[in-house]
Amino acid sequence: MSERSNRKPSLTTRVAQALHFVEDGTGAVIPAIQPTATYARDENYEVRRPYWYRRDGSQTTAHAEAIIAELENATESLLFASGMSACTAVIEHLPTGAHVVVPKVMYHGVLGQFQTYAAKARLAVDYYTAGDLDELAAAVKPGETQLVWAETPNNPNWEVTDIAAAADIAHAAGAKLMCDCTGTPPNLTRALDHGADISFHSATKYLNGHSDVTAGVLSVRETGKYWDDIALIRKLQGTVLHSFDAWLLIRGMRTLFLRVERACQNAMAIARHFDGHPNVERVLYPGLPSDPGHELAKRQTSGQFGGMMSIIVNGSEQHAIDVTRFCRVFYPATSLGGVESLIEHRKTVSGDGFPVHPRLLRLSIGIEDADDLIHDLEQALARAFG
Repeated sequence: MSERSNRKPSLTTRVAQALHFVEDGTGAVIPAIQPTATYARDENYEVRRPYWYRRDGSQTTAHAEAIIAELENATESLLFASGMSACTAVIEHLPTGAHVVVPKVMYHGVLGQFQTYAAKARLAVDYYTAGDLDELAAAVKPGETQLVWAETPNNPNWEVTDIAAAADIAHAAGAKLMCDCTGTPPNLTRALDHGADISFHSATKYLNGHSDVTAGVLSVRETGKYWDDIALIRKLQGTVLHSFDAWLLIRGMRTLFLRVERACQNAMAIARHFDGHPNVERVLYPGLPSDPGHELAKRQTSGQFGGMMSIIVNGSEQHAIDVTRFCRVFYPATSLGGVESLIEHRKTVSGDGFPVHPRLLRLSIGIEDADDLIHDLEQALARAFG
């Protein structure tokens, strides 16, 4: 009886209940939005909470951060107004001339940020092929490298990087490992548990899940001066996530486990259907046993493989663009992780300078009926090649 009474609810339950939130006084089970821009001090002119102005945060934002810290098994999480602002804060905290190692192909916004900083001699940047640990080890400079950036699975080709091995390489050189696992949210991949120092997610995507918030989040096990520096940058730049968006994020996270499970199931069905399709050159999805990263992904994502995939169609670049034009269920839009399925021609979106296959289509698989999604792609392919 005592064991049952002391049993801690599962992570699924804790997140679904927003950490078993109950509002004092009213008993409300939904957190309120705290929209104030400033806070009155108490009768002794002391701050009442850890924040005294909007740029420090709010009770609503702190609640969302607490939920994410639970998901990430983190000591602390910090929410930003966008994924890019979170990444920029990490980059900005590095001293001038710091050496960093990043993938050759990754989210194009962050890659462009590193390229710009390198061109201005603000940072020294070396590159490695995502998932290639030998290239990563060769790029790292012991005693000089301060940050190693990994993105797994890697957008938009979905290569899988061994987080634990990358952490060992970074730490042996005296560097920190920053891991972007946006494609597999923390109910699938907990980067900190695998040895990463900083875990990043574009909370716009799976954490929110409804395509109505832009947000980014950083999480850590160990705090320290570098973490204080990142928090200060957030404050000075005014990029803390606002209360209403934090409230929407809380709302979205309560269904995270259900949404992601359905997206994973749908993505697997679609990947299997189009693997070997006469109009498809290749399906890029770690869930397929033929994928080079399959076994590693299985270990790092709790046996599920996420809702993100890409297909390289046969024919010409125009054939690929036409497939996006002819879809009627998939939205031809940029983003990922929402309840609706999206398709995009990645080269058009990321620009000619980004190293991506010209016939690659990136798919974010939502929670719709899988047969509807398969039929939609089939008819779009038939029209494009008809």
